[in-house]
Amino acid sequence: MNQIQAIKKIEIEVRLRGFSKLTSKMYLLYNQQFFSKYNLQPVQVTEDDIKLYLADKMDQGLSTKSIALIKSALLFFYNDILGKKIEIKTPKIQRNTPQVLTKEEIKRLFSVVKNPKHKLMFQLYYGSGLRLSEALTLRVKDLDFNEHVIWIRNGKGGKDRMTIMSKKMSEKLNEWVKKLNLQKDNFIFTNPQGDPMSGRSIQKVIEKAKIESNMTKDVHIHTLRHSFATHLLEAGVDIRYIQVLLGHSSLETTQIYTSVSNNELKKIHSPLE
Repeated sequence: MNQIQAIKKIEIEVRLRGFSKLTSKMYLLYNQQFFSKYNLQPVQVTEDDIKLYLADKMDQGLSTKSIALIKSALLFFYNDILGKKIEIKTPKIQRNTPQVLTKEEIKRLFSVVKNPKHKLMFQLYYGSGLRLSEALTLRVKDLDFNEHVIWIRNGKGGKDRMTIMSKKMSEKLNEWVKKLNLQKDNFIFTNPQGDPMSGRSIQKVIEKAKIESNMTKDVHIHTLRHSFATHLLEAGVDIRYIQVLLGHSSLETTQIYTSVSNNELKKIHSPLE
């Protein structure tokens, strides 16, 4: 099997296994870069070759998350496809404490957004804890106005999940659907051409809102999702329920919000004072 055949094999396997477009793209890219670096035929590659490559990437200052992704991409080919049994240990992924807005800051951010569609989107991101792409690809049929829930179809990892939708949010979205006469297969939020909005365009909107609201914190769409999780945790919601709502495959990922929530403990005054 030469390099061209190897890449073709990877292309077929990622499609058969239902990997997301982004994961598939990264797996192909990292294997192509690895092949071109050493100019070896795939069968000639040894465990030491992969270790040296990852060590070089670490020396270049890549994050532990990037290193882990490159390792996964390479081992997918050599272990899963070629049937080798290569085991490589790399540093654990560093999980930085996410930026979170207070409820007052959320209100301040939303107050400067005048466009009804953009405001509705921001409220949805915060109120339901959606990822950036999830609101952009939301269809009318994914909303259950009676049960006040949202179904995320083919989310991260290709999984479906359910998340909450407040009664107020449900009413607003129902009004939006009726106002635009949207059908069940229509996207909720679209550009003037009728296609789903781009992630870049909505990121620009929230950046503008951040500036206009004089927010000093670094604010992105994902900040609203972080704030959703943290505020639920502070309200006493079981972290395992929050894990399901966010669509995390591991509770360890969700537990990062406990460190954020602990910041609230520092505001409590000792009885000695």
